[in-house]
Amino acid sequence: MPLATLRAALQPFRPRALTALKGVSREQLVADIGAGLTVGIVALPLAMAFAIASGVKPEAGLFTAIIAGFLISALGGSNVQIGGPAGAFIVIVYGIVDRYGLANLLIATSLAGVLLFAMGLFKLGALVRFIPVSIVIGFTNGIAVLIGLSQFKDALGLPIAKMPGDFFAQLRTLGQHLGQINPWALALTGGCLALVVVWPKSYTMPVGVRLGWHHRLRRVAAHLPGTVVALVGATLITRGLHLPVETIGSRFGGIPQGLPGFELPALSWDSAKQLFIPTVTIALLGSIESLLCARVADNTADIPRHDPNQELMAQGVANFVSPFFGGIPATGTIARTVTNVRAGGRTPLAGIVHAATLLLIVLVAAPLAAGIPLAAMAGILLFVAWNMGEWREFARLRNFRWPYRLLLVGTFVLTVVFDLTVAVEVGLVSACAFFIVRMGSLFQVRPSTAAQTPAGVAVVELYGALFFGAVDKLEDLPARLPEGTQRVVLDLHRLVAMDTSGLEALHQLRQTLQRRGITMDLARAAEAPLSLLERSGFAEELGPQHLWPTLEAALAPTGS
Repeated sequence: MPLATLRAALQPFRPRALTALKGVSREQLVADIGAGLTVGIVALPLAMAFAIASGVKPEAGLFTAIIAGFLISALGGSNVQIGGPAGAFIVIVYGIVDRYGLANLLIATSLAGVLLFAMGLFKLGALVRFIPVSIVIGFTNGIAVLIGLSQFKDALGLPIAKMPGDFFAQLRTLGQHLGQINPWALALTGGCLALVVVWPKSYTMPVGVRLGWHHRLRRVAAHLPGTVVALVGATLITRGLHLPVETIGSRFGGIPQGLPGFELPALSWDSAKQLFIPTVTIALLGSIESLLCARVADNTADIPRHDPNQELMAQGVANFVSPFFGGIPATGTIARTVTNVRAGGRTPLAGIVHAATLLLIVLVAAPLAAGIPLAAMAGILLFVAWNMGEWREFARLRNFRWPYRLLLVGTFVLTVVFDLTVAVEVGLVSACAFFIVRMGSLFQVRPSTAAQTPAGVAVVELYGALFFGAVDKLEDLPARLPEGTQRVVLDLHRLVAMDTSGLEALHQLRQTLQRRGITMDLARAAEAPLSLLERSGFAEELGPQHLWPTLEAALAPTGS
């Protein structure tokens, strides 16, 4: 491949931060710093909770939010996207750790980073948008169910050493320990969940009303993350009353006060082959989540649209680097990105400040996290799981055709019972099959009524796309011709596309008609089918006397 062609095929590495921060007003910079501080505080409990639910130590989530979050904002293709550990990865990471171990999770994450970077480099970001929305909703709802189920152990305070990764095994394990519920853990979970649900997310001051203390209190509360308030409250109650519940300190020994050192995982070709499926799963989910998040951000703020390929390259760098510091998979996070937009963030500076805020908290206040009860974390994650799912789509299924229903429900069930990779693979194959059937049903071979036809001439119109899923309709044409037909003119002006299988069907049709003493002409071929006819040599085989630019010319006395 010539060097110029290769360069044209590759995506240039141009982080949005290089252009988004040029000429920014001082007011906007102040707003971005404020938004970054807000998002950093919001991300603190979520990063720890996602890590714990994934089967790793809480500091792994914090390190991921700091390192990967910084790289995604500094190198990404979106003005406002916030990166870090995401709820969608909980089930995936837990399953990989359970089956392959933590060391292999780090290797798979780095390999997924390489794959993500390559996807962006070769401009494959747009392909993610071709995944049907029914599949996205199905696996998102399935992951939400699994996240919620995984939190029942800590929410109920059950003395289970390690939860299995399989859905039915989890149900069986939970059922075997229901007689050992810790009421204090259940109360903390319920209290934190209720507080996060009712805590005001925003507050608009009434116009023309004298502001009382309750208005001022609600305005202040709206600027404080409910998750942080729930964690602080649950921690104080647990310490003050000496409640017999498990905490971060009792399970993990607390959080280190500082970042870990750089450490290369032991990578070998054998381990890379073994981790092929986990690597593809992390890369697939990371690309889908990050680009969906970026699209949501584009629709919630008046900002330039994101560059999907640059975003994938940034995700690749972040996922490649963060495991060297003990990090887990990272992607774009919708909740934190929307929080950033609502807080006034409009440039990548907000995401960079968010990472710096988390780093400062780790350096200054890490020892305080040891007293956080895991039941409180469970309450927050139950809220995250509920908000993550698009449950209304199940009620709306009756408004759609059966292929959409089957794809959504099938992907949901496969995600819950098996895993995300199987669900997406089966969903995509099924979606392709449904699309082929649908497109094949749209292709029509019908007698034309566009012009008066001479005796012995049959004009047949081809409508739609002549491809491998529709060639059977063309094969039936000779049997449907009127008696005495000596010449068939195929009117192709409504044939929008044709593949090589369709071309071969035309070959076969011509040979069948020739054996019956019937000639075949083509008229009004559209640009795409005509190009294939010429490139394949079929147009030359037909000859100009059987290939007509207009239907009138084909039906003229000289056209025979």
